[in-house]
Amino acid sequence: MPVLALVVFAVFAILGFGWRSWEQRRRTGSTGFRGISGRPGSTEWAAGVGFVVAMAAAVIAPVLQLLGFVAPVAVLHHPWIQVGGAVIAVVGIIATVYAQLDMGDSWRIGVDHHETTTLVRTGVFGIVRNPIFTAMLVFGLGMALLTPNFVAIVGLLLLVVTIELQVRVVEEPYLLTVHGDTYRDYLATVGRFVPGAGRKRR
Repeated sequence: MPVLALVVFAVFAILGFGWRSWEQRRRTGSTGFRGISGRPGSTEWAAGVGFVVAMAAAVIAPVLQLLGFVAPVAVLHHPWIQVGGAVIAVVGIIATVYAQLDMGDSWRIGVDHHETTTLVRTGVFGIVRNPIFTAMLVFGLGMALLTPNFVAIVGLLLLVVTIELQVRVVEEPYLLTVHGDTYRDYLATVGRFVPGAGRKRR
């Protein structure tokens, strides 16, 4: 299973970051990468760094398990759980790429406060405000179940925390500043990560 986990992560990285960035550059002349926001030590900066560390943990966990440095948590170490994890991770990859494509030319990794992009409210973005992050959380859960050791579980928890920070502290304030009442209406009508949950009254 650790080898499968590494293969699945490689597919995720190639499609979700490599290919999508290439496609964005082909369409717009920009890769879409905006880097980590905020000054070092700030909440914004911590959110970006934490996300990178969480992604790294998804690779480190299966490597350490493969080398015998960490062992799976016994209660989660069953073939049906690992198979389920693989299925969940693949669903997460498909959902991530689908949501990225649905975002069109507005797709970015990170925030550039000097840049204004179109607020996408159609397709899957009409169901949840952050479908890419939702899909990444699904992928992260699947990866943690594939190699359910301590490092993988901590990485998953870190992913949850940093995505929450990125959305609440970085992206939502930025979008409110850029799109004003249009985004306030979006906040009030569409859930943050799942349909109906996380809406904000105007």
